[in-house]
Amino acid sequence: MASWNSVFLSWLKNFSNIFKDLSSMRVENPANASHCLSSPDLLPLIEQGNIEYKMDEVQLGSHTIRSHGLTIARTHMHDWLILVLLVVIWVVILIIHPFYRFVGKDMMDDLRYPLQSNTVPVWAVPMYAVLLPMLIFIFVYIRRRDVYDLHHAVLGLLFSVLVTAVITDSIKNAVGRPRPDFFWRCFPDGKDVYDKWGNVICHGDKSVIREGHKSFPSGHTSWSFAGLGFLSLYLSGKIKAFDRRGHVAKLCIVFLPLLVASLVGISRVDDYWHHWQDVFAGGLLGLVVATFCYLQFYPPPYDANGSGTYAYFRVIEESTANTTNTINAANLPNAMTGEIQIANQQESTDNGFMGMHLARNSNSVLEDVESGKS
Repeated sequence: MASWNSVFLSWLKNFSNIFKDLSSMRVENPANASHCLSSPDLLPLIEQGNIEYKMDEVQLGSHTIRSHGLTIARTHMHDWLILVLLVVIWVVILIIHPFYRFVGKDMMDDLRYPLQSNTVPVWAVPMYAVLLPMLIFIFVYIRRRDVYDLHHAVLGLLFSVLVTAVITDSIKNAVGRPRPDFFWRCFPDGKDVYDKWGNVICHGDKSVIREGHKSFPSGHTSWSFAGLGFLSLYLSGKIKAFDRRGHVAKLCIVFLPLLVASLVGISRVDDYWHHWQDVFAGGLLGLVVATFCYLQFYPPPYDANGSGTYAYFRVIEESTANTTNTINAANLPNAMTGEIQIANQQESTDNGFMGMHLARNSNSVLEDVESGKS
């Protein structure tokens, strides 16, 4: 019996030594685990991701006509078709005869202004209202290399001008208001003739008389504010005129196109081609249409993103989301490896502490057996 107890005690001592060795080996691993956690390969690449986001944002500024022009044109193909339809409608409206309003003898006091030529000829209107803004759009494109801005600026400008033209000439034909120089259009020789109802019987040139019934609203003014008003909004967004920094000098650039449009409207009154109400209505119409068309493609000028198109910032968001997904996918294997290593280290640590606990228990049992033997 004594020999059996001695064998059991020696086996139990060997078993406790084994657990002590295991516990000493396992306790050293938490330091290794912390070293793995502090490894740069396992840290989140937040700063690197932010740098890549900024690089993508810079690269988006180099979308050119050659790389993305055809794609954008296809995306807005229906808009260009509607634009062509507006041109056709406008031409048809120009062919239609205006309404010949009743003009009595007592009304001639306000319609006897002299017939004279235009200070601003008709052919000059599309030059400064359409071509001039387009040249500025092209200049901005050369500087920024943003085809989204160029396409949407041109499309918005053309829509602004053509929608204004259709509305203006439709109202002209429907109202048929006589121009201030209608008397000399109707009676070139100065001899007025009236029918039994007191209405005029014109004997002047038919095309001149027809044009004399298109006073309201002013076409020159509406076109000017539609084109130059759009340009004013465009420039205010590009130079960030409303960035709340108090650079009042920027407003001079914003107001310059509006000043030119206003002077064109004043010239229509000075030339006796329009009444002041015609000019006021035409300017208001053109400016409202320009604002609506501009806001279809651009944020308001006072917006923080007012310098670019909605499409531009939408592409940035999509690119940022794609970049985030790419970075997450690239870091997923490393993250999984790190999690597995951490789990293994935790398990090893738990086993080490368990070994220490078992070693303590074995020591206590051994002491109890020895004390009982004694």
